[in-house]
Amino acid sequence: MNNKIIIINGPNLNLLGEREQSQYGSITFDDLKKKCIEKTKELKIDAEFFQSNVEGEIVSKIQDARNNFDGMIINAAGYTHTSVAIRDALDVFKKPIIELHISNIYKREEFRHKSLISNIVTGGIFGLGSEGYILAIISLEKMIKNEN
Repeated sequence: MNNKIIIINGPNLNLLGEREQSQYGSITFDDLKKKCIEKTKELKIDAEFFQSNVEGEIVSKIQDARNNFDGMIINAAGYTHTSVAIRDALDVFKKPIIELHISNIYKREEFRHKSLISNIVTGGIFGLGSEGYILAIISLEKMIKNEN
């Protein structure tokens, strides 16, 4: 493997641009994906962009990633606050992981303040909108190269 990352997105992120624009902005999921792929190509990173509304599919993708990717960015969305299964799968990954949220989960409803995955991941980006994905890609590339 050489600079190969996976960007995993959880439930309802496929509806970006349609839902809660005050929280998530107007960028569509397809535009976000395009923006991320452009940045990874610029940095000469191989990237896979994945989204699922199904917890088990996300768990399987994380498990498979441990043998195929050098790092991971995960926006577990609503599963951030509820999924022990995703947390346990991330714990087995053993490579750099960045937790990402478009909105600042700590400025939202109380139930969103608890992340079950924050103590597993290498670092986190919260509340910086879709630009957070670009910052995560740059940071992960540096981690893989041992520059960060």
